Amino acid sequence: MTQQFQQHGFQHGAAPEYSRPPLPAQNTGWAVAAMLFFWPLAFSAFSNSAKVFPLWTMGDYEGAHRASAQAKKLGKISLMIWVVFMVLLVVLYVVIFAVAMASVEAVTDYPSYR
Repeated sequence: MTQQFQQHGFQHGAAPEYSRPPLPAQNTGWAVAAMLFFWPLAFSAFSNSAKVFPLWTMGDYEGAHRASAQAKKLGKISLMIWVVFMVLLVVLYVVIFAVAMASVEAVTDYPSYR
C-alpha cells in the first residue's frame, strides 16, 4: 500500500511570493502645476513626487502612497491660491475702475458761467 502526501504551505527552498500593490501615481503633473501657479509649494511637491518610486521599491507602500497624495494635494493648493489671487485681482481692477469713473464725473462737472 502506497500513500501519497501533498505538501501544503511553505515548501523548502521556494521563495515566498509577495504580492505588491500597484505603484501609486507620482503626480508629477500636479508638481508642475504647483511650479506654474505658486512656485514656493513646487519644491515640496517635486520632492514628494520624486519619493514615490524609491519608497515603493523599498517596500514602504504606505509611504509611497502618502508621498503621492501629498504631491497631488500641494498641486491643488497652489492652483487654488492662484484662482483666489486672480479673483482678488479682478475685484481690485473693478474697484479701481469704479473709483476712476466716479472721479471723472467729479472732474468734468464744470461750473457754468452763464
